Amino acid sequence: MAAPAIPNTSILRSCLYPRLIATRDRSLELVKPLTAEDMVVQPTDDASPTKWHLAHVTWFFETFVLAKFLPGYRIFDETFNFCFNSYYESQGARQPRGMRGLLTRPSVDRVMSYRQHVDEALGRLVDLLPGDQPEVNRLIEIGINHEEQHQELLLMDLLALFAANPLRPAYMPGKPSLISDAAAALLRWSEYKSGLIEFGHDGRGYAWDNEYPRHQAFVRPFKLANRLVTNGEWISFIQDGGYRDANHWLADGWNTVQREAWRCPLYWEGYGADWKLMTLEGLRPLEMAAPVCNVSYFEAEAFARWSGHRLPTEFEWELAARGLPPHAVTFTPELKPAALQDNEQLLQMYGSVWQWTQSAYAPYPGYTPPPGAIGEYNGKFMVSQQVLRGASCITPPGHSRPSYRNFFYPQQRWQFAGLRLAADI
Repeated sequence: MAAPAIPNTSILRSCLYPRLIATRDRSLELVKPLTAEDMVVQPTDDASPTKWHLAHVTWFFETFVLAKFLPGYRIFDETFNFCFNSYYESQGARQPRGMRGLLTRPSVDRVMSYRQHVDEALGRLVDLLPGDQPEVNRLIEIGINHEEQHQELLLMDLLALFAANPLRPAYMPGKPSLISDAAAALLRWSEYKSGLIEFGHDGRGYAWDNEYPRHQAFVRPFKLANRLVTNGEWISFIQDGGYRDANHWLADGWNTVQREAWRCPLYWEGYGADWKLMTLEGLRPLEMAAPVCNVSYFEAEAFARWSGHRLPTEFEWELAARGLPPHAVTFTPELKPAALQDNEQLLQMYGSVWQWTQSAYAPYPGYTPPPGAIGEYNGKFMVSQQVLRGASCITPPGHSRPSYRNFFYPQQRWQFAGLRLAADI
C-alpha cells in the first residue's frame, strides 16, 4: 500500500503556484490572435519574435528552477539554451539578439510543447516539495514577474511588427473612439516642498533588486503637471519646428534626429490634419487629447525644454506617486493610451504610458547585485540608460508601484513611453 500523501500547505502551493499557472496561461491568451507566421518575424534588433518570448520565459523556469530543484528532471532540448538564453553570460553562448528572427526552427509547435513540458514539471516540483524552500519560492516569484515583463514586451514587439507590415494589420479590433477631437484636460500643477526623504522599496511585497536599498535623497521644491503631455501638444511642438531646431536638443539627441530623420513620434503617419497612429488596433486617427506615446528620452527632454519646463527626477515622481492607487488589479490591457476626462487631481501616473525622468539609471547607494546568475538581471545594465516611472496601458498590474524603476536607452522609442512635465519652484 502506498504511503498517504503529505498535505502540502506551503506558500508555494497555496499562493505562488496559482499565480504561476495564471501567468503562464495569460501568455498563451495573448498570442491567440496570432498566426504562426506572426510569431517568427523580428522587425528590429530591439524587438524579439513572439515565439522567442514564449520560449525564453520557459527557459528561465527550466534553467533556474527545474534543473536545480527537481530530481531527475529531463532537459527538453539541449540546444534551447543557446536559442533562448537572453543575456546571461553565466549560462554560456547564445543567439545574438538582433538575429533571433532567424530561428525559424524550432517551430512554434515545438515551442508550445516545450512550454507544456516545463509546466508539467513545475507541477511535479510543487507536489514533491513537502514544505516551503525559500530559494525555490524566490526563483518562482522572480520567474512570474519576469514572464509578466515579457508579456508587455511581447505586445510592444507585436506593434513594431505590425507597424512594419504595409497592410497595417490589427492585433485586435478596437472600439470606435468617441473623443478623437476632444480638448485636452486643463493642465494644472501640484506643488511639493523640499526635504530629505526616504526612497526605494519599503520591503512590503515583491520588488526588483534595483529598487533597493531604501535610502535618503534630498528633493528641492518642485511642481508636477497633473496629466501627461498630449498628442495635440506634441503637434504644436512639431509645427513650431521642434524637430528642426537644434537648440531644443541634447547633442546626442540632435545627432540621432539627423541620422534617423525623425520628424514625429514613432508610429505616426501623415501630416497636419491627417495624422494617423499605428496601434495594436490597427491604423487609427490620432486622438489629440490622448497622451503622446512611443517617444524617446531625447524627444521627451527636447519637448520639455521647448515648453519651458523639464522632466521630473525619478525621486520627484516617486514622491508624488505615494498614496495613489495603481491601475487595474486584473490584466486586461488597453491597446493604446486613453485620453483624460477629469483634471481635478494628479492623474495618469499608472496605466497609460511609462514616463521618462531626467534621472540616469544608476545603483542606489549601497546597492549590491544578488549572487549568481540572477544578479545579471538588473545590475549590469546600470549605465547609459534613463529611468522611466509609472506603468503603461499594457503593463501587468503587479508592476505598478511608486518604487518601480523601468529603464531604456535614451534613443529607444518602441516602448510605450511618454512624459509628464515638471518645474522648479
